[in-house]
Amino acid sequence: MRNWAKQVYDKMGYRVIAAALIFLIGAIIYGFLFASVNGDTYKVELFQLSEETIRSAKTVEDPVKTELERQRAAAELGPSYQFSAENADNQAALIKSIFGYISDVKEIPENEETLKPQAINKMIEDVRKNLQLLDTNETNLRLTDEMLRALLLVPDENLTKMEQELTELVKSRLSEPLREEDVADVQNEVEQELRKSTRIPASALQAAVVIGRFAIVPNEVIDEELTEAQAESARASVEPTRILQGQVLVQEGQMIDREVYRQLELAGMTQEKEDFKPLAGLLLFVVITMGILVILTIRSKSSNQQKLIKFSVILAVVLISLTLMQLLSLVSDNFDVTIAFLFPTALAGMLVRMLLNERIAVYVTLLIGAVGGMMLQGENTSTLQMDIALYIIFGGLAGVYLIAQQDRRSHLLQTSLAVAVGNALFIGFYLLVGQSQYDWTEIGFYFAAAVISGLFSGALTIGLLPFFESVFGLLSTMRLIELSNPNHPLLKKILTETPGTYHHSVMVANLADASCEAVGANGLLARVGCYYHDIGKTNRPQYFIENQVSIKNPHDSLPPEKSRDIILAHGSEGAELLRKHKMPKEIIDVAEQHHGTSLLKFFYYKAKEENPEVCEKDYRYAGPKPQTKEIAIISVADSIEAAVRSMKEPTSEKIKKLVDAIVEDKLKDGQFDECDLTMKELKKVKHVMCETLNGIFHSRIEYPQEPK
Repeated sequence: MRNWAKQVYDKMGYRVIAAALIFLIGAIIYGFLFASVNGDTYKVELFQLSEETIRSAKTVEDPVKTELERQRAAAELGPSYQFSAENADNQAALIKSIFGYISDVKEIPENEETLKPQAINKMIEDVRKNLQLLDTNETNLRLTDEMLRALLLVPDENLTKMEQELTELVKSRLSEPLREEDVADVQNEVEQELRKSTRIPASALQAAVVIGRFAIVPNEVIDEELTEAQAESARASVEPTRILQGQVLVQEGQMIDREVYRQLELAGMTQEKEDFKPLAGLLLFVVITMGILVILTIRSKSSNQQKLIKFSVILAVVLISLTLMQLLSLVSDNFDVTIAFLFPTALAGMLVRMLLNERIAVYVTLLIGAVGGMMLQGENTSTLQMDIALYIIFGGLAGVYLIAQQDRRSHLLQTSLAVAVGNALFIGFYLLVGQSQYDWTEIGFYFAAAVISGLFSGALTIGLLPFFESVFGLLSTMRLIELSNPNHPLLKKILTETPGTYHHSVMVANLADASCEAVGANGLLARVGCYYHDIGKTNRPQYFIENQVSIKNPHDSLPPEKSRDIILAHGSEGAELLRKHKMPKEIIDVAEQHHGTSLLKFFYYKAKEENPEVCEKDYRYAGPKPQTKEIAIISVADSIEAAVRSMKEPTSEKIKKLVDAIVEDKLKDGQFDECDLTMKELKKVKHVMCETLNGIFHSRIEYPQEPK
């Protein structure tokens, strides 16, 4: 981290800064999405003309219209009837009972006394008492005294025929369904039939008509339970009436009546009624996304300072992406086409992939896609516009996975073109699946937007990378590859001024790269660091043995103190030279720490021969000791390469013993105390270095010389 960031970190601590950064990322997302989910509200008044066309900001159910539709469906259904075939038998039994009561009274022995008016009246009274038991419906059996007297005076034989006639007639009419509204018509028909009948005496005809009409009752009546059940089913089958998002609620210049005002209120479009549910939902979205980010970061093996850098990079990338979305959203109303497809889909993913790692890049791509689906909405969209969200996600993932294969800055154009092709394919899917009709101008625009989006992603990535690397002190893979270019001015300086050192650096780079890859460290960083680790030797090339070609060793004529100062200075001088050229801190650390605080043994023992009281500390490098795995491995590779190069006829056994001895010496000297290199990893490092050196110094077959 840079000095100012380190001061803040030391003062506030990791937890406070991490919480603040996470809160800030969430607050930025919430702030940008606030307007998208909250919707617009309007100042409207009843019976005033609308100043503009207002569309519903969301889909809501209209309970009033829903209830009206359900009532209409239930009313259209009508009542349900149930036919009762038993009614015919019941009414026939009723007729039989009536005539039975009359016959019972007439069974009194006939004599002169029975024919007296008093006796007739007594029989009429007895019959009427019995008939009162038969009043089973609202229409009472209204037989007058004259009718009863006529029935009582009818001979038994004729009375039986009357009963049979009425019974047959009623049964025939009630054998078919008869509803309440049709009863009167059937009663009239029965009356007509009775008046035509020859089996009924004229004196008792009126009584027979009354009995016949009385016996005709409805046999198909409304089933209240079934009717209610069917009505409820009809109501339940009615889909709720909804006000759809994007639906025009009121046209410009239209009067706002009570119904329009009610719908505006229901959709939350009036200033008097605000809906806080979308804001609460947005808060949940932010909490979920930030929770996932915290989990991703906590599970990484990075240091606390590196985690803070990751949070800071994500914060900057999210802010840049959402700002671009906001600009597109602001101008989108001026166009008839969806200009959201111009958004650089792969920008966020490629930046995070190159600056941090693939897992976080995928997460940021998904996050930007979801946010874009909410921010880049058209007029007639839902809360999350899936086509835009998927467009950003697919384009972003293409950038993440393609840039992982080609990290060079020169290959970014190829990646951008590939993203453009992926965007164009998605546009094809969008146009084919969509229900809308597009003319050729719109189709051309959408495909052009897809290509521009891909190329714009690459251009912005190239432009923003130096900014991120500078501000956050990051060293991306692309930057490392650029630094490894032999045409770099400092590498040219090493090659031309110290060719022996350059060769040594390349050999050390091979050893360190392979070893770092074996233990999961950054092999590319180690390789590039090795290229520059001895750049301090360019100040006095001839004082280092690998550059002493056909010249006398100048140290032979120098006191050990002077030689010591020259050799020990190459680390700090190299670091200073790298700082002067604004090289990344990781590369400077390699130059400064690759010797740690190790002892310059040759000149120390030479000085001790002259002065036994010489202080060992004066012959040690200034350090610090290696702080990372990569630098620790470089320090081992540096020592081993120099030692093996000076070895005569190196064999596998000799190389192994030498590697073990050098690593053991550094362990005892405490050179690995300040880095997280484990003993298990050191064992792997030794094994890889032995294999690499054996490959370099393998034995060759001696070919016989040709005879002269």
